[in-house]
Amino acid sequence: MIKTRITTFVFSLLFFNLFSQSYTSYFTGDTTDVTTTPLGGICMMGGASENDEAMKWFLERSNGGDILVMRASGSDGYNNYLFSELGITVNSVETIVFDNIQATSEDYVITQIQNAEAIWFAGGDQWDYVSYWRGNQISEVINQNIQNKNIVIGGTSAGMAILGGIYFTAEFGTIHSNTALENPFNDNLTISNEAFITLPFLNNTITDTHYDSPDRKGRHLTFLARAMKDWNVDAKGIACDEYTSVCIDTNGKAYVYGSYPTFDDNAYFLQVNCTLPNVPEKCEMGEPLNWVRNNAAVKVYRIKGESTGNKYLDLNNWEEGDGGIWENWYVENGVLTTEIGEAINCSATSVSQIDESNLSLYPNPISDGFLTIENSTSLIQKIEILDATGKAIFSKKIKQYNYNIDFSDYSKGIFFVKIWIDNLFYTKKIIW
Repeated sequence: MIKTRITTFVFSLLFFNLFSQSYTSYFTGDTTDVTTTPLGGICMMGGASENDEAMKWFLERSNGGDILVMRASGSDGYNNYLFSELGITVNSVETIVFDNIQATSEDYVITQIQNAEAIWFAGGDQWDYVSYWRGNQISEVINQNIQNKNIVIGGTSAGMAILGGIYFTAEFGTIHSNTALENPFNDNLTISNEAFITLPFLNNTITDTHYDSPDRKGRHLTFLARAMKDWNVDAKGIACDEYTSVCIDTNGKAYVYGSYPTFDDNAYFLQVNCTLPNVPEKCEMGEPLNWVRNNAAVKVYRIKGESTGNKYLDLNNWEEGDGGIWENWYVENGVLTTEIGEAINCSATSVSQIDESNLSLYPNPISDGFLTIENSTSLIQKIEILDATGKAIFSKKIKQYNYNIDFSDYSKGIFFVKIWIDNLFYTKKIIW
């Protein structure tokens, strides 16, 4: 049993004569490291002040362990709040402020990351976080802790913005919705998919914050459009209004906390509409974004956060949820429109209807002009090719187990191949 020795102090490395200070540590609690079995999970907040109930959830997932707050500005504002004000027992709370990039190689900093059962990324400048922590020992140790130790991870504002598999880096400053929508390739629209913080359920997901102040819906949708344009990725998005939180448990359920109905606190879950051959009609340098697709280009599940945190979306399929409403979002000539919509239903194009292990489309991307389609168990009934706008450019009924399609007469780009088997159909995106 660890003998309790509670202390509160400020620890600063100050080398006045020889070296500049690389980090500052603020420590509250027991200085003896404790090892617990954390319960994992992700807690994300949209900025402004923290939601107490969500923060309690975060602390409980540490299972009484050591909490580490990482930031590149500010001081010890979280220490007492997390250690004693929320009524959840933890061993310690430490804030490490990275005063410059040299802190990334400090042995003490690495050790404290390794010892943590929970890590919280504070708000600030996310480019500091990206440039200080990405691709070095900091992110390596954090990801090892996530994978091997099942630590709980959380962040607010910039600290939430870095948690997705795709993220806005803010390398050249922020970007507002109207600017992004008017030119999706504006110099300030800097998104990256370079490996950084690797979290379950957030692969190919872009997070955004402060959704209501200022409005960021338009830029978030533009991030999704750019992911599709740049990397051929059907990215998803999770966003929070200020004072709103999304907590994702290890089963993939994303619960929303807020103060509704006293305040209009919302979380948003964005996904490219799977029921359409869906790429933006126009996503080009210097041109307004055009992504309409029958006024339903992006499907959004919006949940009003309550103190109980009972409303959720299941991130295993992004379809099943409780307590939210579905919306359709689309952009015409750089103008975003949001409307009430119907629940998304990807079952018509789901690989679960056709055993994908028996169906092959290759090569993809197409290399020599020919695409081969094979199905080993049932006859292919029909094949249809749609261009990037959703227009059918080829359609043929067949009764064969395999078929070759010549793409050499088509301009290179993105296509969608629809294949009917046993009166069900499967849609696959193809690059030529």
